[in-house]
Amino acid sequence: MKKQELINKIQGGLIVSCQALEDEPLHSSFIMGRMAYAAQLGGAVGIRANSVEDIREIQKTTDLPIIGIIKKVYPGCKAKITPTIAEVDALVQTGVEIIAMDASTRPRPDGRSVAETFPPIREKYPEQLFMADCATYEEALRAEKLGFDFIGTTLNGYTDDTRHMPPPNFDFMHQLATGLQTPVIAEGGIFSPEQLRQAMDQGVLACVVGSAITRPMKITEHYVKVLRKD
Repeated sequence: MKKQELINKIQGGLIVSCQALEDEPLHSSFIMGRMAYAAQLGGAVGIRANSVEDIREIQKTTDLPIIGIIKKVYPGCKAKITPTIAEVDALVQTGVEIIAMDASTRPRPDGRSVAETFPPIREKYPEQLFMADCATYEEALRAEKLGFDFIGTTLNGYTDDTRHMPPPNFDFMHQLATGLQTPVIAEGGIFSPEQLRQAMDQGVLACVVGSAITRPMKITEHYVKVLRKD
């Protein structure tokens, strides 16, 4: 799918993140496939998914564009979202429309920065669309200069230097949407329809919602937390 065609398809819409980590009750490629199918029936314009296995299962159940990632933990490395070219190689083989990568200042497992890591990847896969998961405006600017096709607010509030800014950070969304030429996809902490509307109103291309839709354990915790306050 060409970039403009993809932009037209997801513009102004909801992308549902269908992910369950190994320590979660719904960890299952089959379940994530059904989650994605339910999201499509509900009106989602895209899916964000983790792992080759989940992506291939989701491709069986939906025809929505997919933002693919591989969360990989390397010893001593805080960058976990598609941190090396090995994960990119695996994702390219699935045919996902977009591959998202950690584009923060955190070094990759080999100690190199995203500015050193991404250019060879772009050269190897010139037709593949890439999304930069960022935590700060400076990271987003660098990602734009590096040639990422989309910028995500994904990591804002989750890195050491942004933990004082709990998501959803609507000011950050607005800053990126108005300060960059690259399309911005809002992601992180959106937990209600009202917050989704507010995020979209910041001028972003589309929004990703995950936990509030596809992670019942987190949703239950959200409700129980209110009771405990009482």
